[in-house]
Amino acid sequence: MRRAGLRRFLAVVVVGGLAGAMAMPSAAPAHGTLVSSVPANGSTVRGRVEAVVLTFTEKPAPFAHFTVTAPTGVRIDSGWSNGEPAELAEPVREFQNKDGKWQPLLYHIGFPVKVTVSHWPAAGPYVVTYHNVASDGDTVKGEVRFTYHGAAVPAPAGWQEPTGQPGPELAAAAGPGQPAVSAQPSTAVQAAPAQPADDTSVWAWLVPVLLIVAAALSYVLIAPHRFRRSGH
Repeated sequence: MRRAGLRRFLAVVVVGGLAGAMAMPSAAPAHGTLVSSVPANGSTVRGRVEAVVLTFTEKPAPFAHFTVTAPTGVRIDSGWSNGEPAELAEPVREFQNKDGKWQPLLYHIGFPVKVTVSHWPAAGPYVVTYHNVASDGDTVKGEVRFTYHGAAVPAPAGWQEPTGQPGPELAAAAGPGQPAVSAQPSTAVQAAPAQPADDTSVWAWLVPVLLIVAAALSYVLIAPHRFRRSGH
């Protein structure tokens, strides 16, 4: 194969490989994951809202646990309730492990949860946490952060800060290998969930191959110029 033809061939391989990698659809590996929130994660709220709404791909269990924490460190959540299921603007694809195999499933319906807020003690960053166990035993745990820039709203008369913690039902419902429920509500950033074995196996061989091809292409493109400059 001529050098020019080899360069074109390698260029096509690299571009095709990168395009294929970019075209691989993203999907959530666990079931019952968070789809959206109002306020949205990372957003700014300039007016008072009565509740935080979290939408999942599955109706949370009755023993699910939700908190809302103000910048002062005080919890201001005052209970939660399920909203009416609604069709999602875009379907969400998740993987479920059935008989040892990961199978993709599309979800078109969202299940909202309304976490009532008692008051707004101060402007600043607020943290919403959620902790649930999906119907397939997967632990669904994470947080949503937003910033409140509205006026401070005092606590209602007779208000007491909630002290409820995740119950033992969460640990009992978790599938084999799931982490135990923490005694304190977590406000740490949720770690990225592990991808299903089928996806990781693809990347395990795809990334090294692309690196090798890219190195070979760079050599073919650069080497002739180096030889000409050196007089060979």
